[in-house]
Amino acid sequence: MTANNAAQMTVQNIKQQAKAIAENSAIPAFWITDWLLYVINKSALFLMTDPDYLLSAAEQEQFTAGITQMQHGMPLAYLTGTQAFWSLDFKVNEHTLIPRPDTEVLVEQVLDWIVSQPNDAILNTTASNNTAPKRLLDLGTGSGCIAISLAHELKHASWQVVAVDLSLEALKIAQSNAANNEVDVKFVHSSWYQALPIHEDELFDVIVSNPPYIDENDEHLQHLQAEPISALSAPNYGLADIEHIVQQAALYLRAGGLLAIEHGFDQGFAVRQLFLNNNFKAIKTVPDYGGNERVTLGCLATIDS
Repeated sequence: MTANNAAQMTVQNIKQQAKAIAENSAIPAFWITDWLLYVINKSALFLMTDPDYLLSAAEQEQFTAGITQMQHGMPLAYLTGTQAFWSLDFKVNEHTLIPRPDTEVLVEQVLDWIVSQPNDAILNTTASNNTAPKRLLDLGTGSGCIAISLAHELKHASWQVVAVDLSLEALKIAQSNAANNEVDVKFVHSSWYQALPIHEDELFDVIVSNPPYIDENDEHLQHLQAEPISALSAPNYGLADIEHIVQQAALYLRAGGLLAIEHGFDQGFAVRQLFLNNNFKAIKTVPDYGGNERVTLGCLATIDS
């Protein structure tokens, strides 16, 4: 689909050509229709009710330019500037990873653990003023999708959510996303735990992270055109950042607190071993929506356990 045939560019012929364009360009077919809806600013129902809608010259130009960019490796989310995650909308750009559906498993597991805690008033919306809030830490927050989604679910409970990232540009996006989704998250500029205090009163009940975990020598990284490589890859076969997070967690996590980490499909055994070697118990790995090992979590052992 090029500018030369743009004069005949209706919703109907774009729909008819979408599959062929996707196959020839190795991009998802839904990117094309979603991009069309973004350009013409219509709902999905419009594709069925108004197939004869003719794009204006400006819409045709924008649509064709976007298809060309996608064909050269630009993700749809970077064109629209937004990505849906956990029923919320998030701004994204070249400084942040695009939130992926499988990361919702991480959010689900953290919430399941919180709800399962007995006699802890964790979700008590009527906690007294003398009750210290529970604290949750998101390491390497990026767009803020994990921290903000959790804060959204816990907004009526006594929880404080803290999110850190090394990238100041990513933190700007995360702060904007928190404001747009009307949640309260404290953002900190930090390399993992570095800027966080080690103090009994500021320990966390939950630490969660989706760190870089792709082997820095992985050949697939060569084909990425847009997303920040630093947010994806790590040394030591992709395990270096995970190792650091697990090994330092005991300094910042309350005894009995939860550590939950997203990792590569082939890293489950190695990550479970890291948890085991660093005084965690009740360790388990949960699959993503494709059935691949994706999230490992465990609780920091108490003195008497």
